[in-house]
Amino acid sequence: MSKVHVIDHPLVQHKVSLMRDKETGPKEFRELLNEISMLMAYEVTRDLPLKTVEIETPICRAQTKVIAGKKLAIVPILRAGLGMVDGIMNLVPAAKVGHIGLYRDPNTLEPVEYYCKLPSDAEEREILLVDPMLATGGSASAAIGFLKKRGCRNIKLVNLIAAPEGVARVQADHPDVDIYVAAMDEKLNDHGYIIPGLGDAGDRLFGTK
Repeated sequence: MSKVHVIDHPLVQHKVSLMRDKETGPKEFRELLNEISMLMAYEVTRDLPLKTVEIETPICRAQTKVIAGKKLAIVPILRAGLGMVDGIMNLVPAAKVGHIGLYRDPNTLEPVEYYCKLPSDAEEREILLVDPMLATGGSASAAIGFLKKRGCRNIKLVNLIAAPEGVARVQADHPDVDIYVAAMDEKLNDHGYIIPGLGDAGDRLFGTK
């Protein structure tokens, strides 16, 4: 079973609370999401392997650690996932960025892929699949499936807020994919929104209805 990592750093929790407030406007919402994504990326990348290299400091030669060549790719689920990309890239500017677009079929209610563009070497990279909300888990599970069909095997799911129902769905469908969240909320309501949540992340991010 995949692990769920709740990143409960005080700064993260403080900023999540500000994002939940319905009075927080799009500008502040975008800035907070960017900041939280960067803070979360610090923890998500904690297990990147290191190797020892020799360098010369202004004083002497020294054995030091650098990341051991493991390449990253950030893949936002459109559209709200876009708000998490810049924050993560502040820490890993060499990461490549892919995109996955999904919509829900009105008849089957199943996620349908309408767009997918990944780095050409995506299967060789560690993929950070990002989306602010993990509600039912349908879109996240489908996106992970699309990535696996394209040869990606090293995938982490990064969400701002999750509901237990969404976590259970992803764990059932993809037990090999760890989940990183800033907050684990209570449940979904009858309309599939996370309680207490923060509303529609995409609408709040881009100022739409």
